[in-house]
Amino acid sequence: MTEAEQKNAPDLAALEQEGEIAADYVEGLLDIADIDGDIDMDVEGDRALVSVVGLKGNELVGPGGEVLEALQELTRLAVHRQTGERSRLMLDVGGYRERRRAELTKLGTEIANQVKERGEPKSLQPMTPFERKIVHDAVAAAGLSSESEGEEPNRYVVVLPA
Repeated sequence: MTEAEQKNAPDLAALEQEGEIAADYVEGLLDIADIDGDIDMDVEGDRALVSVVGLKGNELVGPGGEVLEALQELTRLAVHRQTGERSRLMLDVGGYRERRRAELTKLGTEIANQVKERGEPKSLQPMTPFERKIVHDAVAAAGLSSESEGEEPNRYVVVLPA
């Protein structure tokens, strides 16, 4: 590994610490809300991943993942408060993000194929940054480009013809 690669490589110990802090915070929230669930921690790429598994119901996900997004931001703030560093931690509840990733990958591929056939750009519905990234990756894998337009929370993906 070159010196530049070492400098840009994620600090595994710091990411594991983020995961520990986040797991403790989420576990505290679950206790307060009297919700049963287990916490799994992992490091995926350059971010810590904390998952709540074994839940019954979707109250921690909410419509369109809104509650999950809010919990993730609160958890990131808790990590920031303890570490002083901005966190890119990803929180998942009941496998919601994995299911959503599969749906959006399929959507991105299908839209890319439509744009290839018609030769016209196609705009999608507004999405969260997490969702847009998945669509951008799927479109790129299909050989096309895409861009995000609009302002949060109404930012959306536009798939462009070749």
